[in-house]
Amino acid sequence: MTLTIVLDEGAEGRAVAAPYEQVREQIAAQARSGSLPVGYKLPTVRGLAQTLGLAANTVAKAYRALEEDGVIETRGRNGTFVAAAGDAAARGAAGAAQGYAERVRRLGLSEQDALAVARDALRAAYGGSAP
Repeated sequence: MTLTIVLDEGAEGRAVAAPYEQVREQIAAQARSGSLPVGYKLPTVRGLAQTLGLAANTVAKAYRALEEDGVIETRGRNGTFVAAAGDAAARGAAGAAQGYAERVRRLGLSEQDALAVARDALRAAYGGSAP
């Protein structure tokens, strides 16, 4: 069980995600799949940045996003570890959904219209694969 990150620099004319987003997504995917188990100690920001040939701020931005999503947790000087992300992710999604529901109701959208807007946003976020 080792963290593996492969950055896609893209071919000419092909858009790719920003490096921090690639780092964030790959760590999140490995944590979800279990290839990085709960409690796995991640490299330091500087260490991972050096390994990947990125600026430390790029890796720090990815780590901050992962921490906000509940995928990783920082334990001060002890380091950064993969968190029990399933529960945190579900809680975060439920909170976001609740906030969305309250907002669209205040805006006067019908339930059907609100669902259509959410579906469109999910399709855009997932590259057209949402139902």
